Amino acid sequence: MVSLVGPGGVGKTRLSLRLAGQLSRNFPDGVWFVELAEVRDPTLVASTALAALGLREHGKGDPVAALCAQVQDKRLLLVLDNCEHLIAQVGQLASRVLKSGPGVRILATSREPLGLIEEHVVPLPPLELPPLDTEDLGKIRLNEAVQLFMERAAAASGDFELTGDNRSSVVELCRRLDGIPLAIELAAVRTRALTPAQICGRLGRRFSLLTGGSPAALPRHQTLQAAIKWSYELLDEQEAHMLRRLSAFAGRFQMDDVEMVCLDEDSASAATELLSSLVDKSLVVRDLAARTPCYRLHESMREFGHLHLVETGEIDWMYERLATHYTRRCGQFAAEGRHRLLPWLFWMELEADNVRAVLDRLTLAGNPAGLDLAASLMYFWITRATSEGARRFDRLLDTGDGGAHPVAHFVRGFLAVLQNDPQVATRNLLKGIEAARVQGLDALLAQLLAMASIASTMSNHPGAARRQLEEAKAITAGIDEVGATLMVHQASALNGLLNGHPSAVIASATPGAAMSREIGDQYSLVMMLMNLGLATLQLGRTTDAEHHFLEALAIARDLDDRVAQCYLLGGLGCCASRRQEPRLAARLFGAMETLREEAGATLNTGISRALDPATATAAAALGPSRFAAETATGRSLERAAAVRLALGEKPPPSDPSASATGPAPLGRRELEVARLVAQGCTNKEIGARLFLSERTVESHVRNTLNKLGFSKRAQIAAWAAAHAD
Repeated sequence: MVSLVGPGGVGKTRLSLRLAGQLSRNFPDGVWFVELAEVRDPTLVASTALAALGLREHGKGDPVAALCAQVQDKRLLLVLDNCEHLIAQVGQLASRVLKSGPGVRILATSREPLGLIEEHVVPLPPLELPPLDTEDLGKIRLNEAVQLFMERAAAASGDFELTGDNRSSVVELCRRLDGIPLAIELAAVRTRALTPAQICGRLGRRFSLLTGGSPAALPRHQTLQAAIKWSYELLDEQEAHMLRRLSAFAGRFQMDDVEMVCLDEDSASAATELLSSLVDKSLVVRDLAARTPCYRLHESMREFGHLHLVETGEIDWMYERLATHYTRRCGQFAAEGRHRLLPWLFWMELEADNVRAVLDRLTLAGNPAGLDLAASLMYFWITRATSEGARRFDRLLDTGDGGAHPVAHFVRGFLAVLQNDPQVATRNLLKGIEAARVQGLDALLAQLLAMASIASTMSNHPGAARRQLEEAKAITAGIDEVGATLMVHQASALNGLLNGHPSAVIASATPGAAMSREIGDQYSLVMMLMNLGLATLQLGRTTDAEHHFLEALAIARDLDDRVAQCYLLGGLGCCASRRQEPRLAARLFGAMETLREEAGATLNTGISRALDPATATAAAALGPSRFAAETATGRSLERAAAVRLALGEKPPPSDPSASATGPAPLGRRELEVARLVAQGCTNKEIGARLFLSERTVESHVRNTLNKLGFSKRAQIAAWAAAHAD
């Protein structure tokens, strides 16, 4: 483990990306970048690392143990970025991972060491300062700090050059800013309007006052804070208001967030202009997340803005605005998610850090709105973060008046059913049933009873399951509510599957699938098709089963529902075994097992009943050694490749995983941009080097993300390093 340690703004993240790219060929299992700057809840450190590795938490276990299990036989590099606010938690995680995975190496960035025995600390100093005793322009141009100033100034003004006239001012600026890259960038961007001498003049006395703070503070930290404050004081009133209010966001944010949270109604139209101005001044970073423009603050900038929010007395007001905004948006998710699940899941993934921060504050304050917010995210917890959702609901329901919140108990029970934990499911669902009866919520009562019947079946209480399901059916017969009706169909089908009654499954899942199609409920459609596939498989109708599984798997891939994909790979493996394709069956069984372990899922008896004979048939056809080899091949497949195999699809030409040495899917200019991204360059810097406009660079980055199927610049960086000449 190596920790790059240095003050804020010194370039630790950029260096870690560059190092990771250069070292990537030494790690056959990949380089994985874990961004921790936006993680505020210490309990989410391991979950964030799992997510960075493309894994999901759906089981009941410890996420640290799950991560350790995933890396124990891997040779990979884990980059843990911005650890300083989570020192204890990151240290514990890193220590356990290193002990579990002898082939794992960790590169961490932090403002202070993690304090581990395994840790090799590499202090990262600022850039070398230019000498005062030379007038040789050639020698000065070779200085790192001066080179950075020149590049940023040229990008900002378009025609900046180091000359004999401005040499002394540039040298003075770089020395006064202690060679800290971020501070130099903030000064260089001002060359759009000022000469270096004018910047020095304005920075001079004020800068010495700004750095005259606490003598206990690190001098370089004082320098960076002073540079930020100097840039802040040059803003007009509206820009300054905007910058400090943006610091209330915990993660990335979009334009409509800014309009709703940071500005009043009569000034919301100015959001674009203000945000663009702050981006131009290098105070806000503009990014792309899967083709969607979004923004973020450098961590040092966020800290500075937050302090000013506190000083101006705006912090509580901003937190209330954030809570109102995200509660409203998540309420829309709850209302529309059934019918527009894909766009809402994408929105939530982009905004997850902000939503989590709001939820954390509401939970800490004991505000009952926390339960409402958590409950509105049901589809996110179900498909993306089952274990996290379960932990959050347990915390929320243990405090406050959780017993009077039947929706929260329904979601917690739903998550427990997905985790094959019928005891926890039953406990929560029964509380929800009692509350729904008292509050006269018939539609919700029907859903609670239907879900409780599934938990009772899983607990081997057939009498209770039958009574609960019959009551749910009676309620839905007298109301017109699609959610309750679909839940009753799903419970009837799943109970039939668990009890080994395929005809009952078909009788319930067939109308359930038709209703799901009609209203555009993709999640329910996957569940209905999966149940139909397993039921027809039990009846020996292999062709019908395969048809259902294939349709469901294509949708589950779009939804990125990992547990559903796991079950469906197994179902299609059973079909392959029945069709006397044992090699394909073995590979699909292996891929299913890998995905099951990654998701922490536990298979229910409905699919186990089909898997056991199908596995035996394939093993007998291939023989023990060949079956083991084919299964191992399936286990080694990436999830996307396994799904393509199951669907009978060929790897797309632009898939970077199709061949590590094959031709690059990018054009010449896109490759140039990707390589500069791998060097940690911003769009503005790339434009300056390639003589392109920032908008053109942004277009190339967006096209590259689309072609490679990525969502983050860090993924482009890793890809570019792996495909370097």
